[in-house]
Amino acid sequence: CGEHGGDPSTIEFCHNIGLDYVSCSPFRVPIARLAAAQAAIKAKK
Repeated sequence: CGEHGGDPSTIEFCHNIGLDYVSCSPFRVPIARLAAAQAAIKAKK
């Protein structure tokens, strides 16, 4: 439970539909933060 929240494609999907929060296990936080930043940059293009 919650492991989908750390998946980069899930984070991009959540960003695209307007969600601003995902939950993931602690070891996936760095990956999730990077994916969130990449999704935000990609959305601005």
